[in-house]
Amino acid sequence: MPSLVSPLLTIILPVFGLVFAGYACRKLNTLGPAAASELNRFVVYLALPALLFDVMAKTPWAMLDQPAFIAAFGIGSAAIFLLTLIVRLMQSRHLADASIDGLNAAYPNTGFVGLPLCLLAFGKESLAPAVIATILTVCVLFAVAIVLIELGLQTQKHIAATLGHVAKSLLKNPLLIAPVAGALLSSSGVRVPEGAQALLRLLGGAASPCALVALGLFLGAKGEARDVRTTSALVALKLVAQPLLTWCLAFHVFHLPPLWAKTAVILSALPTGTGPFMLAEFYRREGGVTSSAILFSTVISLVTVTFFLTVML
Repeated sequence: MPSLVSPLLTIILPVFGLVFAGYACRKLNTLGPAAASELNRFVVYLALPALLFDVMAKTPWAMLDQPAFIAAFGIGSAAIFLLTLIVRLMQSRHLADASIDGLNAAYPNTGFVGLPLCLLAFGKESLAPAVIATILTVCVLFAVAIVLIELGLQTQKHIAATLGHVAKSLLKNPLLIAPVAGALLSSSGVRVPEGAQALLRLLGGAASPCALVALGLFLGAKGEARDVRTTSALVALKLVAQPLLTWCLAFHVFHLPPLWAKTAVILSALPTGTGPFMLAEFYRREGGVTSSAILFSTVISLVTVTFFLTVML
């Protein structure tokens, strides 16, 4: 297993490098106080929609026909998300903020860390489950959180008016429109032209780096309170509870093939991705807990992910 520790560190280090670049730019005032928000808006309106559209447009429907894997990974994520959401609502947390906290505890960094890590640990055969897990995370779980945030932000008292406003907001949200459009294109059998494909690659490739730089800019700002207790609980749920639950589901409930079961566990054990931070910034919600959860879960995952790899390999 020591042979995998160095590659894992190599995969994680660029994450810290991009976060530090943003942090340094903010501390040196190279980028101003509005930079984090504006860079995040670029990610939300251009880069991430391009990435989501590209992923869905290139994913054949037949590849997604893995109900046991989808159930094992999906139920693991959904259970942790719902548990966190309910507990935070019971603590009088606003629905929008509780939804983001749910993502903090259940949103693994499958794209930036998961895909290269699975390739290193399990080979090319693990890329199919890794792509499915990425779609479940960045499309399905993300979409559920957006719907809940929109519901929480509506001030209409009449249920019909509230649902109407939510529907209008969702129909204008590029993070929901893009994957749906990509899925429809995939099902139609139409291929994206090469020029458009190149554009999608350029924009989509900027999503994770820009989001991480924006996170660093946010961390470099002054005066943001840190809730250590909440952050610790969210990191524990993400790095320990979610992979253990997925382990039980993958190996003992759905009896997945060994490679698919191991991939599900490792993907669920990954640190929190940048998605929750994007939503916190986009909807102007408190971001201290979210930024801390991403940062500390990434650091601690060097130990926890290595542990899960050691046990399974």
